[in-house]
Amino acid sequence: MSRIDETKTFIPVRIAVLTVSDTRGLAEDRSGDALVARIAEAGHVLAARDIVRDERGDIAERLRGWCADPGVDVIISTGGTGLTGRDVTVEAHRDVYEKEIEAFATVFTIVSMKKIGTSAVQSRATGGVAMGTYLFALPGSPGACKDAWDEILKWQLDYRHRPCNFVEIMPRLDEHLRRK
Repeated sequence: MSRIDETKTFIPVRIAVLTVSDTRGLAEDRSGDALVARIAEAGHVLAARDIVRDERGDIAERLRGWCADPGVDVIISTGGTGLTGRDVTVEAHRDVYEKEIEAFATVFTIVSMKKIGTSAVQSRATGGVAMGTYLFALPGSPGACKDAWDEILKWQLDYRHRPCNFVEIMPRLDEHLRRK
């Protein structure tokens, strides 16, 4: 259920999109394109976009670099969340997370079940937080990216969404680093 409080002002966030693929370039990146279009349509800012190979260390390095960048608030990756030997995006994300958002995977599975039935069990979508930055790993299909954005992220990345959202707690994500 989405509830937008129109009395609140929309706050755009800066989102980086990372496609994980051994075979795709920007010209063939339909999943990344779907996310970029939705980010712009929602009024957010595309902070960066890149493609990396299915290599755990390379993925984690790119995630850490963007987490350290004050111009990036959210990272959404697409690809590499399946069950095959080359699917290492989830492991790379978990190498970076300070905290995992377990319910993101659960809600994504619920959304996916409505679209693709029990095939949703093959996805390992995940979310987490590191260095004050949100990270989300989505499957590599355009449909899965659209579903994750339209049903979850569009709402949670909108400051006006009630009863709560990710944006309103952004200033507190790294408060543990500021304690004496």
